[in-house]
Amino acid sequence: MARKPFNPDLAVGGANPSPAEVSGRTDLTVSQVTRSIKDAIELAFPATVHVVGQLSNVKQHSSGHLYFTLKDEDSELGCVMWRSQADKLSFKPEDGADVRVSGTISVYERSGRYQLYARKIEPLGVGAMELAFRQLCEKLKREGLFELVHKKNLPRYPQHIGVVTSPTGAAIEDITDTLKRRFPSATVYLYPAIVQGPGAAKSVAEAVKAMNRRSAELGGLDVLIVGRGGGSAEDLAAFNDEAVARAIFASKIPVISAVGHESDISVADLVADVRAATPTAAGELAAPNTQDVLDELKHRGNLLDRQIRHRVQLWQSTLAAESRRKTFAEPLAGIDGRRMLVSELVRDIESRLTSRMHLAQKSVATLESQLRRISPEVLFETQRGRLLRIGQRLEYLANQQSQSAQHRVRRLAERMAYISPKDAVRRHRETVATLSRRIMLGMDGRLDVGRQRCEAVKGRLVAMSHKTTLARGFSITRLKKGRKLIRSLDDLKGGERIVTELFDGKIDSRVLDADQPELFD
Repeated sequence: MARKPFNPDLAVGGANPSPAEVSGRTDLTVSQVTRSIKDAIELAFPATVHVVGQLSNVKQHSSGHLYFTLKDEDSELGCVMWRSQADKLSFKPEDGADVRVSGTISVYERSGRYQLYARKIEPLGVGAMELAFRQLCEKLKREGLFELVHKKNLPRYPQHIGVVTSPTGAAIEDITDTLKRRFPSATVYLYPAIVQGPGAAKSVAEAVKAMNRRSAELGGLDVLIVGRGGGSAEDLAAFNDEAVARAIFASKIPVISAVGHESDISVADLVADVRAATPTAAGELAAPNTQDVLDELKHRGNLLDRQIRHRVQLWQSTLAAESRRKTFAEPLAGIDGRRMLVSELVRDIESRLTSRMHLAQKSVATLESQLRRISPEVLFETQRGRLLRIGQRLEYLANQQSQSAQHRVRRLAERMAYISPKDAVRRHRETVATLSRRIMLGMDGRLDVGRQRCEAVKGRLVAMSHKTTLARGFSITRLKKGRKLIRSLDDLKGGERIVTELFDGKIDSRVLDADQPELFD
């Protein structure tokens, strides 16, 4: 029921009139005036008003309440939004933003100031989700979460692949089908997560963290795919959440983001190490094509074979060039030169010894002449003894010099024999022969190992092929339109055309009765 219009005469009064009333004067307290104004304003405006203006002086108190001013060219309106409503905002209000604020006009009695108690704030010109997306992107970009330096490289041959998505969506089927077709040796681990609606962002973030914690017990995850199929902006909102972005950035496992279609860009795509346009593309990025790997191994084997043959030919040509050198072609020429050097050294030693002997003899003759001039017998005998000792010493030295010279000659002869080019050629030939045998054995071994690996991979591919299953008597039936796989009678309708794939061909037929009252005539 609507309130009565404001009447100042009814604001005061009572059973006992005050002296002011008796004198004909109406005195009001401040609280009475403020309360009357509040009642008048609340009666003048509907319970909910929508005010358009520009935000100014936006401040969020430590209690969580939001205080701001809404203004236009001529006026300003104070506003407050309680924490219970402010926490529900999907974007951060900022000064200068044009918005539409919904709420109630009332008076704050303590200060006597009227203000708008906001319950909802909507940005003008851009949706709240789009504004929240832009603000989050700017925040994460300032923190460096989009920098290329933080991007991890994907492993070339992953063996354990983790997937965070809904277990019932089309994304998991697209990813697993792609991986089975391209790289069937990899093991896929699914961590179910809610990807849409309330609690989806928390579920995805916790799933990414859980996969990192359990990576070791799963054998060490090589890559992690996070995403879902296409949908509206509201459906993809979980992947524009800050918690999901930070969980992906903190992941120790390389992350591939596969959210929606190619035209959909999410915060998860910008933070992830690699962005895939679709879940199917994520499967193609996560693992190589097995046939491409086999072709590369074959190419590398051929390249290795050519390199080994080239190296052997190079060594053979080097050996042939060395064998044509004069040292190897005429080894005795070097020996003759060394012999001539030794002969010259021996002649030089003999010449020096002869010279020393002549000098000694001249010294003895000089001493004898001096002794003869002195003539004392004692001195003569003394000098004679000294001369005899000198002579013996000279003879000893001469013998030592001769023996040393002979020893040096023998050592030079032995050394010449050791470094003979003929022996060196023989040793080099033996080394080359040994290296050739080792190269051929190593090459054969590497080729055998490569053939065995190729045969093993080929066997696994054949065993896992659906053709093998068809050969055992099974068949695959699909709708001719859309190629949907038929798993149940509920997938069929009367009159639809179907294609049955057998081991040696395909059969095109039409459904007469989906209920099948009788299977056979």
